Amino acid sequence: MAKKFKIGVIGVGFIGPAHMEGIRRLGFEVVAIAEATQALADEAADRLLVPKAYGDWKELIADPEIDVVHIASPNYLHHMHVKATLEAGKHVVCEKPLAMTAEESGELVRLAKEKQLVNAVNFNIRFYPLVQEAKARISQGDLGDQLYIIQGSYLQDWLLLDTDWNWRLEPEFGGELRAVADIGSHWLDLVTFIAGTRVQSVCADFKTFIPIRKKPKKKIDTFGGKLEIDAAFDEKPIYTEDYAAVLIKFENGARGVMTVSQVSSGRKNRLFYEINGSDSSLVWDSETPNQLMIGHRPEPNQLLIKDPSLMTSAAQRTASYPGGHAEGFPDTFKQLQTAVYRYIAAGDLDAKPDFPTFRDGHNVILVDEAILQSARENRWVDVLYAD
Repeated sequence: MAKKFKIGVIGVGFIGPAHMEGIRRLGFEVVAIAEATQALADEAADRLLVPKAYGDWKELIADPEIDVVHIASPNYLHHMHVKATLEAGKHVVCEKPLAMTAEESGELVRLAKEKQLVNAVNFNIRFYPLVQEAKARISQGDLGDQLYIIQGSYLQDWLLLDTDWNWRLEPEFGGELRAVADIGSHWLDLVTFIAGTRVQSVCADFKTFIPIRKKPKKKIDTFGGKLEIDAAFDEKPIYTEDYAAVLIKFENGARGVMTVSQVSSGRKNRLFYEINGSDSSLVWDSETPNQLMIGHRPEPNQLLIKDPSLMTSAAQRTASYPGGHAEGFPDTFKQLQTAVYRYIAAGDLDAKPDFPTFRDGHNVILVDEAILQSARENRWVDVLYAD
């Protein structure tokens, strides 16, 4: 990657700075950030050591110095920001979800193809070294001729209390789905990537355990801790799910279930999966991401600790450090962006990307919409892919 890419980031709340850290670790420069107001942009640029601050995101996209735009704004702005960036002729890395609806995301897939621009969705969890190892092992047939069961969960507790508040709770900003779209999308992308299959049909059950929440009258940080006892609130009805359980039929014949929750006390950010094949199994937990359990029946189970010298060749390049040196969440951003920027530098858009693209983001939204329909109609719903 001889070119020193210059990058702009729209939205620098929680996840935008994580993008920036990965960018900087690659040796590239974040030349500008954009926020909702000029005051917010100026403060963030000073704090994050960025030379340019825009209170209008359109000015960032128009900046001729910028090669690539990373979009980490709230969900309802993704479609507008991505579309404008593509129309300006710039490559895009967008946070999930790619858009609020499959109609919007489908438009972005078509536009990126028409403009011949590199496009990525930040499904960063794919880039844990042992997730890549699991993918490689399944691809080479280590689990057997058939996958039987793909199951797991994504659990958090940051919305456990009725005083917990975030814009994701409001459908006009976060979408009609909350737990499923926010964290379930990561799980769905991850297991279909690892297993090399797609979701065929779903049967979902939702529950909103906290139907009324206290929205603070002043702005708070999402993960800022407890609110002051005397904080002023407005009571707001909640229309999105705290919890979902989804039965899944996969295109390769496997069956499974996904559980997602944002009200599971003690679970800060735990993604778990278990994949059972006809010969063996794989088990991974994001709370212990440098361990992969390999399950057997006729012999003892194995616990693989992340070590590139013991991993398959296909997975080795996502492990930057030798055995005994843990790699975690920030490293996944670096590895995803390494793949994206390597691809941009190569300049061959006919080559198959080794990172999640807009097509992957669109497919997850198609699954999400089938899950929402299933929960509302209390029945199995097929996922309708365009291809």
